[in-house]
Amino acid sequence: MVLEFGMGVDVHGNEGTKAACRAVSDAIRHSSLPLFTEVRAKGGRMLVDVTVGVPDPGTVDVERVKKELPHGEVTVRPVAGGLRVPNADTIIACAAITVSVEYAG
Repeated sequence: MVLEFGMGVDVHGNEGTKAACRAVSDAIRHSSLPLFTEVRAKGGRMLVDVTVGVPDPGTVDVERVKKELPHGEVTVRPVAGGLRVPNADTIIACAAITVSVEYAG
């Protein structure tokens, strides 16, 4: 299993989805996982689970966040968290990404 964490900010738009996408992008930029080429060659499945904390989780476009992840079977779960900066149109999101492998049989 691999864990990665990231933070993303929408500075002026007050948009949770944009902040969530940036948090996921930040998280995956910290890693290189060449072992997953071998996993796929052996019939394994790469499972990518994303939890992203934003002030209004119901406003997050999950499909847009999924597009930030280039590989694997991705699930995205927005939860209450992050930060709405007082007196500004700024949203901060925090993302936790777990990557695991599953083999048939």
